[in-house]
Amino acid sequence: MEIYLDNSATTKPYPEVIEAMASSMLFGYYNPAALYAPAVAAEHALAEARAAVAAPLLMKQENVIFTSGGTESNNLAILGCLKRLRGGGTVLYSAAEHAAVRNACLEAEAMGFTVRQIPLDARGSLDLQALEAMLDETVRLICVMQVCNETGIVMPLKEVSVLRDRLAPQAALHVDGVQGYLRLPLNMKQLNIQTYAVSAHKVHGPKGMGALIVQTGHKLRPLLVGGGQQNGLRSGTDNTSGAAGFAAAVRRYPADAADTMRALKAQAVESLQKAIPAAVTIGPGPEDADSAPHILCVSIPPVKAETMVHALAQENIIVGTGSACSSHARKHSAVLTAMGVSPRLMDSAIRISFCDQNTEADVQTAVRAMAEQYAVLSKFTRR
Repeated sequence: MEIYLDNSATTKPYPEVIEAMASSMLFGYYNPAALYAPAVAAEHALAEARAAVAAPLLMKQENVIFTSGGTESNNLAILGCLKRLRGGGTVLYSAAEHAAVRNACLEAEAMGFTVRQIPLDARGSLDLQALEAMLDETVRLICVMQVCNETGIVMPLKEVSVLRDRLAPQAALHVDGVQGYLRLPLNMKQLNIQTYAVSAHKVHGPKGMGALIVQTGHKLRPLLVGGGQQNGLRSGTDNTSGAAGFAAAVRRYPADAADTMRALKAQAVESLQKAIPAAVTIGPGPEDADSAPHILCVSIPPVKAETMVHALAQENIIVGTGSACSSHARKHSAVLTAMGVSPRLMDSAIRISFCDQNTEADVQTAVRAMAEQYAVLSKFTRR
């Protein structure tokens, strides 16, 4: 039986998600842009799905643009914002950003913008003093993720918003919420966040489905042009079955999931430290206030991360190595490098990420297997 502990890479869809998508494809397959009664019903279902996705952020269905996933949502938020601006200016992004944000920001250089990276401190959090020094009237966009997908640190969005409001009130604030959505509460209006990106498959919904939540009054230019769907911001026939699945995942997601995952994370750290004294937690510990409940980055030198991942997979235990989107690049993590983590620790860093379906037994079995593999592999690893 498989123990899946790579939930930051993707999650297993809830049965309710599969049922909702199957029902939509079987009975609600009509094009919501058409005028006859079944199509109107499909349009209503789409609006209800938007409302479900918006609700955890205390937003409304009108604020939701459905996309193909987190990458498109981030690109629409960043490039769609910058395309409407004239006269250049500065774009800031944190050194912890996912490639979907980082590379979208770098695209802005060709549009005439100055792009600067906000450094991290040794724990992987945003360096707020550095950000304060970078903010001025030229800043047009600030990109800071809610939760780092590699270390699980929760970024200080409230402090970022306060600094922005004081020093660069004209700047839009974009938040990549792919790893934070549903796991942590967030009020977009209260923090004056202009755009927030989410992905369905990170919360037990379908792949190929995401959303960008846009604050009322914030203007964007589309990246895709065509029939003018979704208020002209994302043309193309609406993915009604994907929206149904996303909404089902949001409705099914347990209110106490964060508590469940935080307890598992604490148990994993305690058990690993006992079983493998050489294990080093990278980033915040589970007891820290800025530690996300579901992501644990731990280094187990001298065993290489890839070696441990493959060894565990042979025992049907699945863990990850940082960002799954770039894990095949075989390069040192940009995030861990920005934190000043040594190459030795980076080479041995694995990511364990939980969901509400995981159990204490899963954790104990995984830790026991890691300890057994470590005892063997560490003897054959060149130091």
